[in-house]
Amino acid sequence: MDLQVGQLITAPFLPASAQVKKFEPRTGYYLLEVVLQDGHHTYKPLRITDDQLAQVQILEQDRVAPIDNAEDFFFLIEAHRIRLAYQFDPHLAVSVSQVDPLPHQIEAVYRYVLESPRIRFLIADDPGAGKTIMAGLILKELEYRRLVQRVLIVAPGHLKYQWQREMKERFQESFAIVDRARMDSAWGENVWEERDRWTI
Repeated sequence: MDLQVGQLITAPFLPASAQVKKFEPRTGYYLLEVVLQDGHHTYKPLRITDDQLAQVQILEQDRVAPIDNAEDFFFLIEAHRIRLAYQFDPHLAVSVSQVDPLPHQIEAVYRYVLESPRIRFLIADDPGAGKTIMAGLILKELEYRRLVQRVLIVAPGHLKYQWQREMKERFQESFAIVDRARMDSAWGENVWEERDRWTI
C-alpha cells in the first residue's frame, strides 16, 4: 500500500482518524506524519512496519457535488480558502481584525495558547493590558480552525457593554447580552438556543 498526502486514514496505532502529511518509504520501515482530525494538531512522526501499514484503512473523503452556478462555486472556493487560511498566515486573526496587538499579546496568543493541544487558559493580566484583544484573537483563530462554535463571555456587569462593543468593532463578532430582564421575558423558553454568541 502506498499512502498519498491528503488522504484520510485510520489505524490501531493512531488515537484518532488523521490526514496524511508525509509518507516516505525508508530502509526497513516507513516514515509517516499525520494531522489528527480531533484537534487539528500534528501527531509525532511515526516509523511503521509493513505489518502496521497493512492495518491502515483509507477513509472515503466527502466528495463535492457538481456546481452549475458560478456564484455558488465562488462561495465554495472562498469558504475553502478561509478554512485553510490559518495554515498560510500564522497571524490570520490579526490580519482580519481591527487591532494592532502588542508584542506580549502576540506572544501569549500564538506562542502559548494556540500551540497547546488542549486550549484551557485563564487570562488574568492587569487592567489595560489587553485581555479583550487577546480573547478576541484566540476566538477568531479557533473559529478559523473550526474548533469552537458556541461562545459565552462572562464580564463584570459594568463592562458587558464594553465587551459587546469591542468584539463587534474589532473582531466583527456580534454578541447578544442576556440579563435578568432577558431571562424573564423568555419565560418557558431556552434563550441559549437562540444564538451561539452571548455576553452576561
